[in-house]
Amino acid sequence: MQNWINSKKYFSEAKKVIPGGVNSPVRAYVAVGGEPLFIERAKGAYIYDVDGNKYIDYVLSWGPMILGHSNETVLKAVSKAMKKGTSFGAPTKKEVELAKLITEIYPSIEKVRLVSSGTEAAMSAIRLARGYTGREKIIKFEGCYHGHFDSLLVKAGSGAATFGVPSSKGVTKGIAQDTITLPFNDIEKTEEVIRRERENLACVILEPVPANMGVVLPKDNFLKRLRQVTSENNVLLIFDEVITGFRVALGGAQEVFGVKPDLTVLGKIIGGGFPIGAFGGRAEIMDELSPDGPVYQAGTLSGNPVAVSAGIATIKELMEKDTYEKLDKITGELVTGLSKIIVKTNHEAVINRIGSLFTIFFSDKNEIYDYNDVSSCDLKKFAEFFQGMLAHGIYLAPSQFEANFVSTKHSSVDINKTIEAFEHTLRREKKTY
Repeated sequence: MQNWINSKKYFSEAKKVIPGGVNSPVRAYVAVGGEPLFIERAKGAYIYDVDGNKYIDYVLSWGPMILGHSNETVLKAVSKAMKKGTSFGAPTKKEVELAKLITEIYPSIEKVRLVSSGTEAAMSAIRLARGYTGREKIIKFEGCYHGHFDSLLVKAGSGAATFGVPSSKGVTKGIAQDTITLPFNDIEKTEEVIRRERENLACVILEPVPANMGVVLPKDNFLKRLRQVTSENNVLLIFDEVITGFRVALGGAQEVFGVKPDLTVLGKIIGGGFPIGAFGGRAEIMDELSPDGPVYQAGTLSGNPVAVSAGIATIKELMEKDTYEKLDKITGELVTGLSKIIVKTNHEAVINRIGSLFTIFFSDKNEIYDYNDVSSCDLKKFAEFFQGMLAHGIYLAPSQFEANFVSTKHSSVDINKTIEAFEHTLRREKKTY
């Protein structure tokens, strides 16, 4: 069992100077109870907290550490870049190299603009879509998260098409009303609204595989029909692949499902864990950006040489033969093992998985397809499960509404330890329930 004396002390100090004691809300463990771990270091598939406890890590900095923590090739590239300077605010050869890599791997991206975060990339892509089309309204889907900027912090109405209602104070009703929220995987409702609003609609933005309400898979042909109806009505389609890009496949979800969006939003992995984001698409759309066009977007740290160098090193390793086959194999072993334990212990739970992404939903439903399904999950049971796994040295995402990730450094030993902890935790919790 773990001892968290120092983490508790640091969290107490943090709350005095940082709102909620954390710099991103999910880190506060509000959804699972208890207090957050403070991390000291990480290597490979493991993280170590300030109390010296070791954990098998399935958060992986929320996805980008696909090669594991402190990857030697990435660290070497970063060290080399830092010796030349950490920031210039001017063009470098490395940012061109990263841009070329992205455009070579993603056929839908003819030109790409580097930024400093996924939020900034999504915000800029929507501004570009509005500037290019001359229209103001956008469609998003319930449960799809695209960053914390105003247009998309919008709450959906009970499973039907609604004009936005702000879900955060500080977001004005005027901004929110330009956002139409629809239920994910409901293509009939989506087609109806696109046709009705096409004269005012700039774009449809979605995570092709939502991972911010837990992993939810698109139904058969949902993405292909969405591509068809947006094209027919001259509405831009934006894939937010901040999570899925370079993660579910080298070419992201658009490679897996064979759907080509007009614009793509990327982040996390393309910086090897450093702060970075990007958005790109057809040249005629991207050429609307300043300095060539009238849509303004800028950033001092865009194309930061250290982040770019880490990204290039990461992507080149991911391009090595069999990388994704190995990831798929080890993740498959994990999910198969966990699924067997769910049946063996007679729990009501379902696991959604694509590539090296997975979420365990505590639900009596056989399938989880949208935000309503996710919202009906047993959050109390998940919180108790999370704490049980943490006590056994397994670090999972501290929310039912998040994805878990596997890296190339996770071994069969790690997988077996995780499955054993899973069975022990479920058997213990079964007595509680």
